[in-house]
Amino acid sequence: MRSALLILLAIFTTALAPVRAQDYVPSATSGEFIILTGGVSMWKWEKWKAQPHDNWWMNFVRASRLRIEQIQAASPGAQITWLVYRPAYLNRAKQDNTDLIGNINSVRDAYHVKLIYFDKADEVISYLNSGQNRAVRKIADFEFFGHSNKKCWMFDYSNNIDSASKVWLHEDDLNKLRRGLFSNDAFVKSWSCHTGESMSQRWKSVTGVAMIGAIGKTQYMTDELPILSSPNGRWTR
Repeated sequence: MRSALLILLAIFTTALAPVRAQDYVPSATSGEFIILTGGVSMWKWEKWKAQPHDNWWMNFVRASRLRIEQIQAASPGAQITWLVYRPAYLNRAKQDNTDLIGNINSVRDAYHVKLIYFDKADEVISYLNSGQNRAVRKIADFEFFGHSNKKCWMFDYSNNIDSASKVWLHEDDLNKLRRGLFSNDAFVKSWSCHTGESMSQRWKSVTGVAMIGAIGKTQYMTDELPILSSPNGRWTR
């Protein structure tokens, strides 16, 4: 009887434990790892705001690189595909007078990942649906770094239009995803703001796979993965 109670207590305690996504990396043999990186804002607009975005152009690129390092350290040989929203970095490059695409390519070369630039949200949907022969190789890991609100990932937030977006992946667009894309133990996380408030739930209903998202805001760091920044923020599925 005592043993049974201890087992039940352990299960209950585990269920209450906070989500710590950065502690988990699926097996490299279980499928493709996909990192999706959105674009940064234009500093010429953001610098005047009380809470500006993206003082550093590498905000999302650095976070993606850190996660790639983490995956490769935990699972050598992992097949990693890196999807990057190109137009935002071309625009920011003109402002910063720096070859940002060349810098992103250097990360690809240093870590030997497959880099695919995209210009439209539908290209992301298309790759998830058909890339790497999904009938044979499922998606084991899918993670997003970029701007978002509770209902969509905004790939060009404050890059073309100050404080607005013209290119996004809305939760309603998730209906375009096919079922069966992900492996049974797939790990999915949005490291951006507010995703856990709506988009995570829609993701689960459409794909059958849980997506960890933030309640509240996240803060992108220099040498670590994004952290929760809202007073009552938490990760949720």
